[in-house]
Amino acid sequence: MVTKISLTFAIIVGILYLVTFRVYEYQSAILFQIGKIERSDFKPGLHFLIPGVQNVKKFDKRLQTLDAEPQRFLTGEKKDVIVDSFARWRIQNVEQFFKSTDGDIRRAGLLVYQKINDSLRSEFGKRTVQEVVSGERGKIMEVVTRTANERAADLGMEILDLRLKKIDLPVEVSANVYERMRSERARVAREFRARGEKEAITITADADRQRIVISAAAYKDAEEMRGAGDAKSSEIYAKAYNKNSEFYDFYRSLNAYKASFGNNNDVLLLKPDSDFFKFFGNPDGQVK
Repeated sequence: MVTKISLTFAIIVGILYLVTFRVYEYQSAILFQIGKIERSDFKPGLHFLIPGVQNVKKFDKRLQTLDAEPQRFLTGEKKDVIVDSFARWRIQNVEQFFKSTDGDIRRAGLLVYQKINDSLRSEFGKRTVQEVVSGERGKIMEVVTRTANERAADLGMEILDLRLKKIDLPVEVSANVYERMRSERARVAREFRARGEKEAITITADADRQRIVISAAAYKDAEEMRGAGDAKSSEIYAKAYNKNSEFYDFYRSLNAYKASFGNNNDVLLLKPDSDFFKFFGNPDGQVK
């Protein structure tokens, strides 16, 4: 009895295995009937088919990476660059994908690779070496991704991202490009130096002008202060003289004697009755 139940269960499981198939979340499936496409819009889950009449092919609809071999392209200057790129793609229309590639992932990659290369060759041919190496790489990738995606739609595929890993220059081109870059940097350096020298001359001239102006103003103020001091000194001397002119004369004579006879070797040839010696002969300072 147990053997019959087990046999019956095994038969049922075998029949279910033959008449059903499972589609996972990451898969797309095509149902064929006698070699022709019957249906391709399956949702994830369990589905039925007619054994011997219908069969199913499943495809991975997750992102695929196409790592292309480096290719040589001509720029607008007719110079070669070696481009290493990769693309991220996935199946968008499984039925169209099967019709275009026969469901062969390798063949699909080669077809996409050809379309990407055509787009890259077109864009690189519009630009100079300097532009593709340093100036417009992001713009090139944007245009190529859009163009290649439009062309890949005929294959039932969608190109989501395209990146350049590296752009190399052949040896014969590298020397020319690097020399041009050096010349350009040297030109920019000369411009900066000339601009700096001009600014330095302007700053120096302005500083000299300010120095002259400040010095002149300071000299003017000093002379005015000196003149005011001399006037004040003369005024004080005049007031002192007017208070006691005889004492003032005596005081000035003493200063003159001190200045004249400060050295033992000093000799003066003067008349004894001159005004210079008036206080020697007469304390009142009267010359006899």
